[in-house]
Amino acid sequence: MNDLFVQSFRIDWDKISEDSYVRDIGAFHGLDSFELRSPVTFFVGENGTGKSTLLEAIAIKYGFNPEGGTKNYNFSTYDDYSELCDAIHLSKGYRTANWGYFLRAESFYNVASKEAEYSLEGGVPEELHNKSHGESFLATAEKHFRPNGFYILDEPEAALSPQRQLSLLIKINECVKDGSQFIIVSHSPILLSLPDSEIISFDDGLIHKISYEETESYKLTRLFINNKNEMTRHLFTEPNSFD
Repeated sequence: MNDLFVQSFRIDWDKISEDSYVRDIGAFHGLDSFELRSPVTFFVGENGTGKSTLLEAIAIKYGFNPEGGTKNYNFSTYDDYSELCDAIHLSKGYRTANWGYFLRAESFYNVASKEAEYSLEGGVPEELHNKSHGESFLATAEKHFRPNGFYILDEPEAALSPQRQLSLLIKINECVKDGSQFIIVSHSPILLSLPDSEIISFDDGLIHKISYEETESYKLTRLFINNKNEMTRHLFTEPNSFD
C-alpha cells in the first residue's frame, strides 16, 4: 500500500442504467477498477473521452460539491452530474487529508459567487470577482493548496497564461513534497511536464498509461512550434484536416 489518500477506485456497473451515456464512453468499456500510483495523476485525451466525467465522479464521491470548492461548499446552480457518481467506489489509504479543493474551470464563476456569499457570514472575503479570471484561479490555488491535502483540478490551465501555468506548476510541486495528492484533467504541456507524475490517456477506446512525450498535447505543440509556417499554411488551405 502507498501513502495516497485515494488509492484506487472501482465501478459498480449494476448501478448504471442500460441507456446511460456513461456506457457509451469508449474509455470506460471493460473498466471495473483502477489503481492510482502517483501523488499526481493526470487524465488526458480528446474532448468527449470521459476525463471530466470520471474526475467529477471521484470528486463527488470524495465529498466535494459537484461545482467545486472545498468540502464545506454546499450549493447547486444546475444538477447535471452522471450516474457514475453513484456507481463509483473509492478505496482510501491509511492517511486522512487535512484539506482539499475541487477546482473546476467551467463552474468557477459559480464558486466565486458562492464564496462572496459565504464571506458575509464570517471570515475574510477572497473577492475573487474583483480579480481577473486567471488571477482568481491562482489566488485560489495559493490559498487552498496546502500540505497533506487532496486536490482535484479540471482543466486549471483554462484561465492561465503560460507564465501563470508555471506558477501553478511550482505550487503543485511544493504541495506534493509536503504530502499532498492531485488528480488533474489537463491539455497543458506545461502542467503535464511535472516530474514523477503519472499520465493516463483516455484515447483509443481504453484508459492506459502513457509518457509525457506520447501525449497529443506535447506532440502537437512541438510539431506546431517546429513547423509553424508549414502548419498554418496547411490549416488555412485545408481547414478540416485536423478535425
